[in-house]
Amino acid sequence: MLTPKIPVNDQPTGDTIPLTGTALEHQPQTPAPAPVAPAAPARPTVQLTPGSLALLVGGGTAAVLVVGAVLVSMLLAAAIAGVSVAVTAVVLRHLVNNLHKDW
Repeated sequence: MLTPKIPVNDQPTGDTIPLTGTALEHQPQTPAPAPVAPAAPARPTVQLTPGSLALLVGGGTAAVLVVGAVLVSMLLAAAIAGVSVAVTAVVLRHLVNNLHKDW
């Protein structure tokens, strides 16, 4: 399903087509057309009122704060997991050392 579909030539001939002088002859070029002025936009431009601007700034600030809080909580979760693994390693090391002392 995920393998690429590569087109295969069913009957490869192995023949090469030689270049002839006719394909490389100089042909006169037509001049490029003059640039056309851009048309007026079909829809009106957005008018930002002070209320809509404040709403836009408030929404952007809220989005940044929410994304920041999520990222900080993920970092905190990773730190807590790392500390718990370190504590477990210290406890296991202590138990193994006590086991060797008893023998």
